Order: sequence, then structure tokens, then C-alpha cells
Amino acid sequence: MTTPIARVIQGLLIGLLFVPAVTAADVIMLEVSAGDVACENVVVETALPSALADDDQFELTRTDTSERIPVQVDRQGSEPTLVWIMRDKLEAGAVRQYRLTSATERRQRDRVTVADDGKRLLVKVGAKPVLSYNHATVPSPDSKHPYYARSGYIHPLYNPSGQIVTDDFNPDHAHQHGIMLAWRKMTFDGRETNGWDQQAGLGKVEHAQLEAFGGGPVFGFIKSQLRHVDLTAPGEPQTALDETWYVRIYAFDDAFLFDITSTQTCASAKPVSIDTIHYGGMTIRGHADWHEHGNFDYLTDEGKTKTDGNQTRPRWVDLFGPIAGQTTGTLIMDHNRNFRFPQPVRLHPTMPYFCFTPASLDSFTIQPGKPHVSRYRFYVHDGSLDASLANRLWHQYSDSPKVQINSSTARP
Repeated sequence: MTTPIARVIQGLLIGLLFVPAVTAADVIMLEVSAGDVACENVVVETALPSALADDDQFELTRTDTSERIPVQVDRQGSEPTLVWIMRDKLEAGAVRQYRLTSATERRQRDRVTVADDGKRLLVKVGAKPVLSYNHATVPSPDSKHPYYARSGYIHPLYNPSGQIVTDDFNPDHAHQHGIMLAWRKMTFDGRETNGWDQQAGLGKVEHAQLEAFGGGPVFGFIKSQLRHVDLTAPGEPQTALDETWYVRIYAFDDAFLFDITSTQTCASAKPVSIDTIHYGGMTIRGHADWHEHGNFDYLTDEGKTKTDGNQTRPRWVDLFGPIAGQTTGTLIMDHNRNFRFPQPVRLHPTMPYFCFTPASLDSFTIQPGKPHVSRYRFYVHDGSLDASLANRLWHQYSDSPKVQINSSTARP
């Protein structure tokens, strides 16, 4: 006969069998090195350690303060990537250690959300709107010029105060749409085409499909497929280039930070030539009031402005002007792994738009089987932007902190 005490002990032993074991195999130590430039509010990422590759939830703890840091896994690339934000300053040459463990349940709330209203994806950080990606075709507001309709671009883009900072279908250049990527002059199968000059009717850029989107505690993301279509092809339009946009929006709300990575591939066995011209590429069109009043400007890392910055090769450009009595702007950073870095820029002196335009140096060819990848980071700010901060942001983007896995134990 089993005594009451024996039954209690037996119950405890059985209960222990169902308690998840936390062993040395679950613990990974990560060490972050700042490098030559101090880091603060920096996005840190590293490949997810293989010992935790099958897990979905994690806890990241800063070892010197025991602070739990929100962490998220990005599974949209070729391998899963661990991403978090190192908010406290790390001096140049210093290191910081973290302890990574798997978690049995989700304890982190989403700071970034991405919602589909049927026409566009709406991205928010907390309650603040950040941007919209238009996957449905936005019709031209001018019925006499329906060819200006467009899909596959970002507009509106907001500043942290909630004001719209981009423009769309401005009558002076109705083919410029918020944040877009289009080449001005292309040759495909012996024909000239382009997705920039919509009025010419030679080509178009359009959204093809949504591959994935979602939110999280560290970032939200959009992965979409676009196509660059040749409208002059005999018989019917032909796609010259397929393109993937991967947009990652981070959990900052005092200024907005997001990345766009464009990957273009030939849609057929035929190459596509991006021909020499002084504009076209990754483009932003600024607020309509800035064009009307001419009260916008640019600042580059070389100290150039709208008077002397055109066709220079900066690492970053800030487009800014007043909205509702306060200065606001969008900083765009050119990654140092981009083709022809630092890429030339078209800084228009009288209209608030600019683009990174590698084709202004010379033509280049996108070959079948060889993706053309372009990477840019955007920083939307209230108030004026100090050049020293812009330089730090660029370094944190192009030369991000290095992560070393110091110790790990394989799972049995």
C-alpha cells in the first residue's frame, strides 16, 4: 500500500518528467564588438546558431546588467538570422556579451505591425504609422493620363510626428511615386524600354505578388515580387526583369528606420542592359509643398547641397524641408557593398526628388543567373539632422557590429 508521502514524492517525480530541461546545450554566448566607431541604437544581426536552428522563441540577456533584450529571427533569407537592437552606447573598441537561450513560450509583444487592407500593407511602430506599400494598382488621378497608374512602391511615408513626407502623382512629374526603383533607359532583346517614363509607353514596373509579410518585437517585414515589363515586345508585353523587394522596418519610434534590399534577375535567358543616363534607380519624391515653395534642400556626407551636389558620389543624402512649421527629412544611405559604391546621385535643384543612379557613370548589364542586388537604409527624422549622427548611422549600416559566438554546446 502506497503511503500519502510516497504518493506525493511519486507525483513530484512524474511532474519533473514534463518540465522542459534547460541544459548547457540550450545556452549560446554572443559577443558584440563595436569596431572602430562607437555604436548606439544599432541593429545587430548574426546567423542563428545551428544548435538552436529548430527553435522559434528565444531569450537574449545582456550579461553585465541581466537585462532581457527583445530578439527576433528573420527566416526570409538563405539562412535564419538573429536580429536585435543594441540601444545603449558601446564605445569604439569595446565589446558586450549576451546569453542566448531557447524559450518555451513567446514573451515578447510585437512592436512593429504589418496589416493588409486589400490594397496596401500598412506598417506601424506602436500606434505610429510608418509607411504603406502599395501592392494594388493606384490609378492615375488624371483620367486623361491613365498610364501614370502604378503599383509596387512605398507611399505614403510618414515622419514620427505623423505627417506625410513623400508625394505621389505630382503634376510636374506624375511618374514619380513616393519611394520607387525604376531604370530610365534599358535595352532588352534589342529594344529600348524603361519603367520610369510612363508617358512614353515603352515599359512599366508593377507589383507581381506578395511573398510574405509580418511583424514582431524587433522588426516588421515585407517581401514582395515586382516585374519590369517591356511594352514594346511583339505580340504581347514581356517581362525583362524580375525583382524582389525585401523591406525590414525596425522598432524605433523617435525616428523611423527601415531597409530596402532590391534583388533583380533576368526574367529570361536574355540579358538586360541598363544604359547610360544621368538619372533613374532608387528614388524618393519629397513633400509637395517643398516643390511649390522651393524650400527644401539636401545635405550629403561631403557637405554638398542642391546647388552643388548633383552627380557627386556621396555615401548618404538627407532630403529635408519644413512641414507644419518644423523641419523634417529622410536620410538615405548607400551600402558599401552596392554596385559602383559610392553611387552617383541625381539631386534635382528645383524639385524635391533624388535618386542613386549608378548608370550615370556608364552602362552595365544584368546577366542571366547573376542577380543585381542594391541595398539602402532610410532614416526618417523630425528636426534637423546633424552630419555627425548621419555619419554614425551610415557606419552602423555598412560596417555593422561584429558578432562572435564564444561558446556553444551541441544538443544530445
